[in-house]
Amino acid sequence: MDAHIGKYEALKRRSGWLVALRSLKKFVLAWICVAAFPALAYDINGIKLGGREIEVKKAMPSARCKALEWQSAAADRRCDDARVSVGGVETRITVYLKADAVQAYDLRFDVKDLGRLQAHLKSRWGAPLAEATEVIARRDSKDRQVLKMRWEKGAERAILTAQLEKKRASLEVSLGNFPTEIYRVR
Repeated sequence: MDAHIGKYEALKRRSGWLVALRSLKKFVLAWICVAAFPALAYDINGIKLGGREIEVKKAMPSARCKALEWQSAAADRRCDDARVSVGGVETRITVYLKADAVQAYDLRFDVKDLGRLQAHLKSRWGAPLAEATEVIARRDSKDRQVLKMRWEKGAERAILTAQLEKKRASLEVSLGNFPTEIYRVR
């Protein structure tokens, strides 16, 4: 009888450890998901795709919001701000809204700050889906170098482009077919 109780106690102890190990695995998995959650959205300083105009004004108090000057199926309002710091880089931003939801935003910044912004975006959003520097050969002058980085998750996409010999670069973040619809003539 004593041998039977000993086996039972040993089994009970082992199953206790298994339950604890399973609980620990669930906790670690949940923690990883929560830690990765901010990286799921392409947000800048609290402005995210699908957000509301009031959130844009809260994140950028000096932003000037107004109706779009042209008719577009992609957006009906825009908010502009001349000075927004993103990852320590001074940028200019335009946020496009439709029905009080952020559809896209466009950041413009100096090419000299390209390395810092690239590092910030990679740490925030992860490695880009594609990254390349294209060389465009020109007969009459120096070749043009264009850096392109692209992130995509579902219908959201972010594209950073920089002509390395120019002064300005841009980051465009959008939902769906925004880039093709925004300037389409109606």
